[in-house]
Amino acid sequence: MSLGASRGRYVYDWPRPMVTVDAVVFRRTRSRLEVLLVRRGNPPYKGLAAFPGGFVDMDEDLPDAAARELQEETGLFGVKLEQLGAYGRPGRDPRGRNVSVVFMGEARGKPAVRGGDDAAEAFWAPARRPPALAFDHAEILAEAVRVFGKRL
Repeated sequence: MSLGASRGRYVYDWPRPMVTVDAVVFRRTRSRLEVLLVRRGNPPYKGLAAFPGGFVDMDEDLPDAAARELQEETGLFGVKLEQLGAYGRPGRDPRGRNVSVVFMGEARGKPAVRGGDDAAEAFWAPARRPPALAFDHAEILAEAVRVFGKRL
């Protein structure tokens, strides 16, 4: 095993997966459960809805990365996030091998959201009947709704 730091690119000689975080944030209205989504501004899946999220910085803890991405892409901050799970099925991201650690939380009231960073738009959608979602986010949302529903 060579030290990739001397080459400036990899620590190991073999490929490494990308690591991302996603934030599944719910809010309750009188009539339904809603989830916060963004419209992707960049490929892959440009124009499709997805959870706010993105790549973890090298010096960043996972919960901090999720909170940062949530704020950058939607303007929402201060939501208590807890880890829902990790998702890493090969092929889930057309850019390459990707493992995403997903966090879940609930926004109180009716917080205003706006698209920012690489999100073209941020919006609330029905959690049980969302629009078409990028990546494997429909599967993740189904699990998050199930877990969140047990807490109601």
